[in-house]
Order: sequence, then structure tokens, then C-alpha cells
Amino acid sequence: MAKFMMKCFFIVTVLLFGVLIGMQQANEGMKKMRGYDDPSLQGAFHITDTSNGEVEASVLGRKVTSHDLEEKQQQLEEVEAFNLFSSIGEKLGTGISALFEKILVTIGNAIGSILGG
Repeated sequence: MAKFMMKCFFIVTVLLFGVLIGMQQANEGMKKMRGYDDPSLQGAFHITDTSNGEVEASVLGRKVTSHDLEEKQQQLEEVEAFNLFSSIGEKLGTGISALFEKILVTIGNAIGSILGG
């Protein structure tokens, strides 16, 4: 199951980058077709170096910074999403473990009484 999920994630990532590269190529083709640089035509992604040595990136016209990513990570950590299947699985696992523990204790006691008496 984990291999399947990793393959799916890899395929989706490759396809996403393929789409972004295709959009960038289409933008370059539009610029060549017009014959001049039109500022209204924005690329799919753009990476620039700032004067203080930092790198700025924009994807589909929206600027992406490490600060934005850190904010989103904090928001995800703060949100405690309730997963129904996770809670059901946890309760089911606890119940099955307790059931098998009782069964093994009963079998152990029965074997002990047979051997001891």
C-alpha cells in the first residue's frame, strides 16, 4: 500500500511539474509570436535573486516565500482534524488487543491448571 501511494505521489508530482513547464513554454511561445515583451503575459513560474542574497519565487503570479510555508505549517499543526476512520481503527485495535489478551490469559490459566493438577 505504501509503495502504491509513493508511486501515485511521484506520478502526480511529475505531472504537476510537467504542466507548469508546459505553461512556461506556452508563455515563451506567446512572447515570440508577438515579437515584443508584453508585461501582461506572466510566466507560470519565475525565480529571482534579491540584492540581499535571498531567492524569491512566484508560481502562477503568487509569490511564494519560506515565511508563507512556515505559516501554513503552523496552521496545519494548530488545526486538530478529526479523522473518523482513524478513531474507529484505534478503538477497534484496542478492543481486539484486549480480546486476545483475555483469550490468551484464559488459555494460559487452563494449561497451568492441567499441568499443575
